[in-house]
Amino acid sequence: MIEEARIKKNLKDFAFPRLSGTKFEFEAFSKLKQQIENLNLNFEVQNFTFSSFYSRWYPKIAFLSISFILLLLYLNMTMMFSMIITLILLGILIISIIITRKPEKIHFISKFNSQNLLVKIDPESSQMKHNDRIVMFMSHLDSKGQRFKVEIRIKIIKLWINTSIILLVIIGLKNLIFIGFQMIFYIIGLFPLILNIIPSIMMLLNNTDNSSDGAIDNASGIACNLELVNYYSSHENRLRNYSMWFLFTGAEECGTMGIRHFYNNLENFDASKSIIFNFESIAKHIFLFPGGSEGDHAVDVNRLLLNNNRNLTIKTHITKRIFGTHSDGGFLGDRGFQGYGIGGVETHAYMHTVNDRIDKIDTNVLEKLCLVLTDSLKEHDSKFFKI
Repeated sequence: MIEEARIKKNLKDFAFPRLSGTKFEFEAFSKLKQQIENLNLNFEVQNFTFSSFYSRWYPKIAFLSISFILLLLYLNMTMMFSMIITLILLGILIISIIITRKPEKIHFISKFNSQNLLVKIDPESSQMKHNDRIVMFMSHLDSKGQRFKVEIRIKIIKLWINTSIILLVIIGLKNLIFIGFQMIFYIIGLFPLILNIIPSIMMLLNNTDNSSDGAIDNASGIACNLELVNYYSSHENRLRNYSMWFLFTGAEECGTMGIRHFYNNLENFDASKSIIFNFESIAKHIFLFPGGSEGDHAVDVNRLLLNNNRNLTIKTHITKRIFGTHSDGGFLGDRGFQGYGIGGVETHAYMHTVNDRIDKIDTNVLEKLCLVLTDSLKEHDSKFFKI
């Protein structure tokens, strides 16, 4: 059975600061591992190492480098020193872009250890033991605190992008078209230049620490994922046409390192026949974040979720990912996996702050969500594959 009391207990147990790569994240992993062992389920531990460069250093380098290059272009300095500085910055930026195409392979600056835990449960039907249809639930184990909350960081990124575009236009007009009126464009460009430098400085000051309990992000997701592990550990609750996978990733908050490791080592997973649900920051309302172009099976489950009989309102689909944000579900969605992120949008006011506490979460909503998911998958399993 789905039990709110157990969800509430797990929420409390996992709502403590657990920065990726620290002993606190490993403590959360150990708590999880003990629960899975108590259920007598088979599981796999995937250990990996990662660097903090991609998540914590690369954004600062990129923002500052581009802002400084725009400043030099705005000033239109022809000195050899200015040209050399510009070339150096461009070189650093290009190298950073190249090496961050595969950030999980970076092993310099600060290097840490983390781990994923994967539970696999076979379908109830003996004829389907080795089928290629999988329902996978995901949640990440780590949390982080930052100086600026998510909604402020989003505004910082948008301001920086917009002012960068405006500056490029002004610089182009000043140096290529209205050559005799440079002073006017110097004056016009001063305001967006200042507004461009401010976000770069704020990004530099946006340090990462272990100050947030991470209740919303993502103890709520861990609690839902664990509740479904409990539910499907009973043979009578298992699906007939799908295997069930439950993935708990490490280091999601440091550039989605856990899911990258999982993906790079993934075998026997047919993305076209499988459905993924990523629990990510649930508080008091449920939103679905579609992964992309969904197949018939994912669309059918989606329809059942929206038309549930548990009095759970699933709010408007969010179809556009916010630039600069990373999630395990978004990573797999970019690679053609089908499914949905399950989370909230009002949570941005608390995520990555000391205010991300359990009092912001409605466990009754989490219980209803788990019930709706099990109802929908059961109905889909019995009707979609009916011969």
